[in-house]
Amino acid sequence: MVRAGIRALLEKAGDIHVMGEASNGQEAIELTETFKPDVLIMDIMMPRMNGIQAAENIREMKLPTYILLLSMYSDEGFVQQALQYGVKGYVLKSSVSDELLQAVRAVAAGKAYFSSPISEIVQSAVNSHSASQEGDSFSTLSPREKEILQLIAEEHTSAEIANMLFITEKTVEKHRTKLMEKLNVRNLAGLVRMAVKYHLVDKDA
Repeated sequence: MVRAGIRALLEKAGDIHVMGEASNGQEAIELTETFKPDVLIMDIMMPRMNGIQAAENIREMKLPTYILLLSMYSDEGFVQQALQYGVKGYVLKSSVSDELLQAVRAVAAGKAYFSSPISEIVQSAVNSHSASQEGDSFSTLSPREKEILQLIAEEHTSAEIANMLFITEKTVEKHRTKLMEKLNVRNLAGLVRMAVKYHLVDKDA
């Protein structure tokens, strides 16, 4: 329903063409690779892979698409990660109206656009970005490790994760062990806490 409302808003604008819709971060990556749109609008909190991790993957693939994140959270951690992975815009869901159209047009032109309530957070994130990365164990995780961490936190079994990612259960278990080592936790509950801390899953979900 949310996607339908956003699509209607965008199509009504007249100068924006919607090329596709995705229900999770992995689908967003696949559709972006296929269609190479000017702008990709993504919610941050999505199943399978969240918007920030999808943005990281898209950046690594060097796709010519600008990313606009949509969120109900004005959280500094989200903003720092968004900037780190080259996101061009960040709009609060409470602002989904004409502001979203302004944001899409600005981002399509290669300009940054952030909702005014988080402008100060954006500036703070820029200033503290370098310092925050030093010693941060999360920054040492690969995109695949972050993806598996999110799937673990979403309560998928090793067999389910293996099927989703086309790898063996043994490989999943190796990743799980490596995640515990890198994040300095001892069990599954510790991994889930880390996933919440780094915004891979919604703490209220």
